[in-house]
Amino acid sequence: MNKERKTRVLVTGASGFIGHHLVNYLLDRGYWIRGVDIKKPEFAETRAQEFSLLDLRRWENCLSATEGVDEVYALASDMGGMGFISANHARILHNNSLINIHTIEAARRNNVRRYFYTSSACVYPEYRQTAADITPLKEDDAYPAQPQEAYGWEKLITEQLCRHYREEYGLETRIVRFHNIFGPLGSWEGGREKAPAALCRKIAIAKLTRRPEVEIWGDGEQSRSFCYIADCLEGIYRLMRSDYPHPLNLGQDRMVTINQLADIIAGIAGIKIAKKHVPGPQGVRGRNSDNTRLREVLKWEPRISLEEGLRVTYDWIEEQVRRKISV
Repeated sequence: MNKERKTRVLVTGASGFIGHHLVNYLLDRGYWIRGVDIKKPEFAETRAQEFSLLDLRRWENCLSATEGVDEVYALASDMGGMGFISANHARILHNNSLINIHTIEAARRNNVRRYFYTSSACVYPEYRQTAADITPLKEDDAYPAQPQEAYGWEKLITEQLCRHYREEYGLETRIVRFHNIFGPLGSWEGGREKAPAALCRKIAIAKLTRRPEVEIWGDGEQSRSFCYIADCLEGIYRLMRSDYPHPLNLGQDRMVTINQLADIIAGIAGIKIAKKHVPGPQGVRGRNSDNTRLREVLKWEPRISLEEGLRVTYDWIEEQVRRKISV
């Protein structure tokens, strides 16, 4: 057995969308996994060798969670799609600040060797994202700071916290900025789902009920790039094993509008839809990832096409909708 197979890992937020997939990814590579979350996985049982229900807003829970592990993948976060983020600023800033401050300090006290923090493209300034045809965002564009809402501010502050813990305490920190990760086994209804899952749900309902009208928030011309979960996991693993300590974008660099995203999903579903544009939170007007540094640092970039990832995601969500409608 090689040294890497003996590594003991903590994944926080292990019941969440990315966390659940990450547990499986690391387990398949021989790691011993402790998963921690405030709730159990919703769509599939965890495969972690050890799993605990813990509220990581509480210091003592973070201390026990990080005990005896070599590495921490810090994914725990109170978050959701634009509807949730735009309506829960105080809650998000309070809860996530407690989670991250307690978790990284507990990791330090328990002599964790390496700490992975999952940041977000929401750290980028709103003044750089006012047009749909935005110039792709480089890592250095985060400053001068003006992040999007409380969620973005908390992420940016925790990035700085990781930097200081690395410089002052010697904790090897790695920081990733996710750009719209999507795939199966994630929230697809209830208000916390993100745009790809929400549109997959709406289009699946349109298909199964034979009612082609699909609501889209705003004019649908707001633009984003979307990265499939399998590429996300590969990027996480490569960054954690690298010696690069600074924030790094992780996402696709192909930008589409929400209207285009809806048309792609409708094509996968095999139907034609009628878009109904309605008022709703839209976030920034445009956002795209500049992957120049990602390619330089990791000698890699996401490879799974938007269509390929959406096909798997749509099929899974259509099955969830079908089950719900038939109940």
